[in-house]
Amino acid sequence: MKPSELISQIENGSLDEKLKRVYVSDKEVELQKPRYIRIIKKFIEMFDDDRDVMIVSAPGRTEICGNHTDHNNGKVLAASINLDAIGVVAKNDDNIIREKSEGHSMNEVDLSDLSPNVQMYGRSTSMVKGVASRLHDYGYAIGGFDACTTSDVMGGSGLSSSAAFEVLLGSIISYLYNDGKIDPVTIAKAAQYSENVFFGKPSGLLDQMASSVGTFVTIDFESTEEPVIKKVDFDFAKSGYSLCIVDTHGNHSDLTDDYAAVRSEMESVAQAMGKTVLREITYEEFFSSVSDLTDKVNDRALLRAFHFFNENKRVEDAVNALENNNFESFKDVITSSGLSSYLYNQNVFTPHNPTEQKLSLALCLSQQLLEGKGAWRVHGGGFAGTIQAFVPNDMLDEYKNVMESVFGKGSCYVLIIRPVGGTRVI
Repeated sequence: MKPSELISQIENGSLDEKLKRVYVSDKEVELQKPRYIRIIKKFIEMFDDDRDVMIVSAPGRTEICGNHTDHNNGKVLAASINLDAIGVVAKNDDNIIREKSEGHSMNEVDLSDLSPNVQMYGRSTSMVKGVASRLHDYGYAIGGFDACTTSDVMGGSGLSSSAAFEVLLGSIISYLYNDGKIDPVTIAKAAQYSENVFFGKPSGLLDQMASSVGTFVTIDFESTEEPVIKKVDFDFAKSGYSLCIVDTHGNHSDLTDDYAAVRSEMESVAQAMGKTVLREITYEEFFSSVSDLTDKVNDRALLRAFHFFNENKRVEDAVNALENNNFESFKDVITSSGLSSYLYNQNVFTPHNPTEQKLSLALCLSQQLLEGKGAWRVHGGGFAGTIQAFVPNDMLDEYKNVMESVFGKGSCYVLIIRPVGGTRVI
């Protein structure tokens, strides 16, 4: 379908069902239409109106449970959300990928050279090349294309804007050159490889996997080479709750050492017990060794180890609750996860600036409003940034108004758990 024809069909409602498959509600579909039309018009401006195009989408993700467990080969529960990266795309015969992200300069990759370049670390062009390179390594067909993309996954929000972009690229190659047959796990692995090797940023597989697979997904990283991935069947739209992410606008600067300390302290406990990561130790072995460990590691490392072992169990409990349609138990698990992050993992504020506690304040406000009704926890890496809350729909306006009165208009994002990951929309 030509771009101008696509615009006409979006405007007359012919494609509403295709959009609803991704965005769930009629209201969300109507909100998406101007965005889709805007990026299609950009494609016409950049690349003309004479080729058939498709539209591909890849979602951001939210961590539901499993806070700071993946780096020690633990378990996580995540979900894809309605905020996404979308691309209007058409094949070309040039063996060149041209990708123009809204608000950014053109990324251009000649597919005759698929080697990483350390001089390109940190640039989005390297992500494009990295995804194509890895899929080629896996034996899939690759080729040139022209694309205009846009994303409403907020950077720095813990919702994984970079993973959405990488999964979008992998999904485009899947649908353009492989009949949509590259499985989501392979796309996620290619996306992670691109970020690690070509973009120069170490990252686990959680973000890319949640974006690529879609809906609720639980991942067990006991084997980092072959993580166990399972979709969790639960229709969140029927739960009677909304998922809110609150951006507290805390200061993200100089937190690298705080993030690194969580991992290194957990690993210091494992190393004191002759292992590399905590997953190689059972909880019983750890608990029986605590008295010996007090002379070998610091106290906070022990607390963070307790968090790790119990958080793994909470992931299992949260999955079981969803699979048994027991949302009340699920809420209890989520709130317990948040309390453990606060007390034991201690990633709600940085000890280097103890008087700035915006996440603590957001959690406190959430408890005042939601105790006995909803659930709340720190979201993602912590120390600054966002919290997550499950809010009864009849309280949504009240919750949003209170949080935005404190943290600013637009700081409370009401999200949908979307049922699909990286996908061709149209």
